[in-house]
Amino acid sequence: MLDPTELYQVEEDAEATLAPAEDAPVTDVPEPRVLLHHLGGYIDAGHAGRLAMDHLLTVLPATIIATFDVDQLLDYRSRRPTMTFDRDRWADYDEPLLALYTMHDLAGTPFLLLTGPEPDSQWERFAAAVGELIERFGVGLTVGVNAIPMAVPHTRPAGVTAHATRPGLISDHEQWSNTAELPGSAGALLELRLGQAGHDAMGLAAHVPHYLAETEYPQAARTLLDHVSVSTGLLLPTEALTEAAEEIGADIERKVASSEQASRVVRALERRYDSTVAAEGRPSLLADDQQLPTADELGAEAEAFLAEQEDHGTN
Repeated sequence: MLDPTELYQVEEDAEATLAPAEDAPVTDVPEPRVLLHHLGGYIDAGHAGRLAMDHLLTVLPATIIATFDVDQLLDYRSRRPTMTFDRDRWADYDEPLLALYTMHDLAGTPFLLLTGPEPDSQWERFAAAVGELIERFGVGLTVGVNAIPMAVPHTRPAGVTAHATRPGLISDHEQWSNTAELPGSAGALLELRLGQAGHDAMGLAAHVPHYLAETEYPQAARTLLDHVSVSTGLLLPTEALTEAAEEIGADIERKVASSEQASRVVRALERRYDSTVAAEGRPSLLADDQQLPTADELGAEAEAFLAEQEDHGTN
């Protein structure tokens, strides 16, 4: 493996940005220091992980403390960055950025955030590089976030499945009950390698109604940040996501009400969800017998109104 240190560049005075805010109560500083991450390119139903990262970068002050050499990591031909052509010349380039930020939560507590496009290559080297940064900046807990499509209705609370390098990190979360072989990701490999190296790491996957998987679903993003707060002690803002979730939720309700086919599908999912909760005390959403409704069951009319949600986003 090539030297991981040559894959990233750390900004000068990076450590200084990790000091607690001057008005932060010392007793409120969570231990250990947290690194939150989401890499675009893997499964992210409802774009929930991206929405959560974009939200934090919008509402909280952020400073880049390290950047990765994306020229070594990305396949531009598979994910072509956008360029702007202005009449007779190329005027702009949307340069991909994979960066590590330092931020402060609402109590002034510092934490790190890693986000950007998922590497197309050199996953082992990337994981080793992040491991070096984790040790350099004294990170004690790494938390990855994303979302998965599930056979659940939008009218019920969004669930979250957790996984971690040791059971004690997720004892209060719903967990996967079976063994499965799944497509890998750079984030999953990072969690695996961190655990093998003795670092605490965990992941949170929000459950998004499968029929909304291709649309922006801020309710799941808000749920992810709520669970991050519970797991880490960080005080993360969610007001804007809550407002966006209410607006999009109301629009979904109007469209469901106007489609009998869609209403039938939602009611069927509600019955299954409620019966499972009644039998087991919580929805066993990952059971082997949980089959997603087919496209025929959804119907062309239902698909049409759900596709319209793609026009909506968070502000």
